[in-house]
Amino acid sequence: MDKVWFVTGASSGFGRAITEAALADGDVVIGSARRAAALDDLARACPDQLEARELDVTDTGAAGAAVAEVLKRHGRIDVLVNNAGRTHVGAVEETTDDELRALFDVHVFGPAALTRAVLPAMRERRSGAIVQMSSMGGQLSFAGFGAYSATKFALEGLSEALADEVREFGVRVLIVEPGAFRTGLFQGASAGASVDGGNYPGVTGTRRMIAASDGAQPGDPAKAAALVLAALAAPDAPLRLPLGDDAVSAVLAHADQVRTEVTAWADRTRATALEE
Repeated sequence: MDKVWFVTGASSGFGRAITEAALADGDVVIGSARRAAALDDLARACPDQLEARELDVTDTGAAGAAVAEVLKRHGRIDVLVNNAGRTHVGAVEETTDDELRALFDVHVFGPAALTRAVLPAMRERRSGAIVQMSSMGGQLSFAGFGAYSATKFALEGLSEALADEVREFGVRVLIVEPGAFRTGLFQGASAGASVDGGNYPGVTGTRRMIAASDGAQPGDPAKAAALVLAALAAPDAPLRLPLGDDAVSAVLAHADQVRTEVTAWADRTRATALEE
């Protein structure tokens, strides 16, 4: 049976690529974006499969109504893809509360609201999948990406617990961790930035890296989308799916670093129990 997808941020980047892959499979996609008109071309090409709707994921109060409308029209949502997002660069010291909260609204509170909205029907049907578009920055971080990674770390912690909670109901969770892919994430209109006080050379280097890599990222979003669909269909689907050579290498190197640091202090840290 054809699936019903709900994809946020469906007008560009990974959201667009996943939407196109699902449509090519013959599935129905409810593609949401802040500007639904950006999906007009897909709606004309696939009028019986694509429904474009406006949704700002930071408006958490709208999540329940949007999901309820889809359930009324289609009876189910098989796959929720929490994809809407943006990047942000700035030193931790120079990132304001408003900037940090705004990023959490997009990457944590929005996905959480939509996840809560779809779960009752998925539990009742004992079927469904929730795809959380994270980043390799959800596993590790570096100068300039503190705020961005904070939101992705939070999303991954939420999702790991979620996976444990919903497994018995036949609902799957897939955390996708892309590296550098040829999307518009680093474009000026999409990328957020804190004021640069020039205090941190590492952050300055990150800003330059983002500017230089925009439009030159090695990853292919269409190949990434195909792998996401393959992972969802696989009986042994992972909880986490790093995407791209850079992401796989960075995540594995970080895991090795953590193991080395924990092992070096293991005897002393294990010896912190109360003396009975």
